[in-house]
Amino acid sequence: MERKRICPYCMQELEEGRAQCPHCGRELAGRNPAGSLPAGTVLAGRYTVGDIKSVDGEGILYRGVENTGLFRVTIKEYMPLTLAAERGKDCILRPKPGSEVLFKTTRMDFADLYRFIQRITPANGLEAVLDVFEENNTVYAVMENPGGCPLQKWLEEHGTVTPQQACAMLEPVFRGVEAMHQVGLVHRGICPANIRILDNGRARLTGYATVGLRTAGSGLHEQLYEGYSAPEQYSTAEFEGRYTDEYSLAAVFYRMVCGVSPVPAAQRLVSDSNPRARTVSSAVPPYVSETLYLGLRLKPVERIQTVQQLFRALSEREYAEELAGSLAPRTSPAPQETRAPAKAELLSVRNLLAGILILLSVLIVLILWGLLSRQNDARPAPSEPDSVSEAASEPVNETVALTPDLVGRDYDAEVRNNRSYINDYLFYVTLEYSNTVEKGRIIRQTPEAGEVIQKGDTISLVVSRGPQMMEMPDIIGQTQDSAVQELAAKGLNATCFTVVNDGSEAAGCVVSASEDAGTMVEVGTTVVLYIAGDAASAPGSTETPPDTEGPAVGGDAVQDGIEYDTD
Repeated sequence: MERKRICPYCMQELEEGRAQCPHCGRELAGRNPAGSLPAGTVLAGRYTVGDIKSVDGEGILYRGVENTGLFRVTIKEYMPLTLAAERGKDCILRPKPGSEVLFKTTRMDFADLYRFIQRITPANGLEAVLDVFEENNTVYAVMENPGGCPLQKWLEEHGTVTPQQACAMLEPVFRGVEAMHQVGLVHRGICPANIRILDNGRARLTGYATVGLRTAGSGLHEQLYEGYSAPEQYSTAEFEGRYTDEYSLAAVFYRMVCGVSPVPAAQRLVSDSNPRARTVSSAVPPYVSETLYLGLRLKPVERIQTVQQLFRALSEREYAEELAGSLAPRTSPAPQETRAPAKAELLSVRNLLAGILILLSVLIVLILWGLLSRQNDARPAPSEPDSVSEAASEPVNETVALTPDLVGRDYDAEVRNNRSYINDYLFYVTLEYSNTVEKGRIIRQTPEAGEVIQKGDTISLVVSRGPQMMEMPDIIGQTQDSAVQELAAKGLNATCFTVVNDGSEAAGCVVSASEDAGTMVEVGTTVVLYIAGDAASAPGSTETPPDTEGPAVGGDAVQDGIEYDTD
């Protein structure tokens, strides 16, 4: 694709080096603070950076434009505040002295996260990741601009909703989080600020981040959401799983039907005073109130475990009652009657007295036995140690062992030449493509870990060959439906954007694509298709944002004395 520079405000072509757009008159110089990318910077030869949208402990979110299709995007730059040094005019990001290793590992986590999300989006309820690339010694993730407004702002304008309305609005988000969980991802930042309500009333989830940003004490400047972050996120010693997102979804639903957010988990861990939903609002049905109570339990083992269970219980009274019954044994027992402790103490005293009497009886028997033994030395008592010795002398079967856990390990580095394994077992290895398991790592094993196995037996291992690659087909000139179907048949996803048509292209057909025909593309990759619009029509996403002489104000993200827009 031809490299060009676009004004991020009016989306007209801009000559290289110009600090002011000749079309709209806006100044580009000085719009973003020092240390961030200047407005007008071109990344990967196809994206123009606009104003800063928000800042967190992990990086900077910019407004941006895709230069070829002329549509608006958001660009997330990995720039950890606690690990990155000040950046110069060359835009190269450098780690602070002593933080090089942590900077590199967290940067890899950032890239892996967004590449995984790119494989599963566009999903109905998730903000689509369009591109992930490395530049300036850091990583950039390009996402769609979903539009709409944050749920937090929507609720301030519309007030509470019924449980039925909340289910209808949040259903896409539940489905999107389920898709994340299926590939092993946990969002950890679900809250009204990261959910946008579109014009059709449906919600879409944004705000992806690595585990370090959403866990206290991780080394990054953490970003937790009071009332919505789960208790286990307040400590690096606690394990986080899909039930972490389930807590946050329950908290969002609680806010929508009650009008207030739950008590923050850090406060609840000291003294749990969070009221049930029906106590806050009598309009909330009992089964919904009970479901939210189970979804907001502090201990993960007592909590509803999956988003599928949570959504169904919030939607169906019969299922909610059934689920509550199945979770009852795992929840804390109800307070007992006041007489129960006294009865327990009485039983304890009786047991103690009985134990003392038994002990005295045993002592008396032993004393009598000793006296009788002395008087009858001629008849030695039968000895049992012989039988014990015989039993102890029986050989122990040392050829039986438990199968080691090899799943997830690097076969070449950790298993293949490991003497503790190759001396005891034979390995039968097969290779299999995997979009989720790194190349060279073990996907599964037979027998499974912990099963009894004879030393010298064979363990079958399936090792990842890495992502499967596919040749990109030539789809230029095809209709949108035809191109999407052909890509799907090859295991590739498609995201379509309408571009301006000067009349030289057939409307509804593919003008260009983010991957060139004939190149090898990883199966599961999302390919961006640019579709010609009707002749002489403008794309629907070319609205002009309000003119500001600096970062837009209106949110609550504050960093180094600068307030940035979080909408």
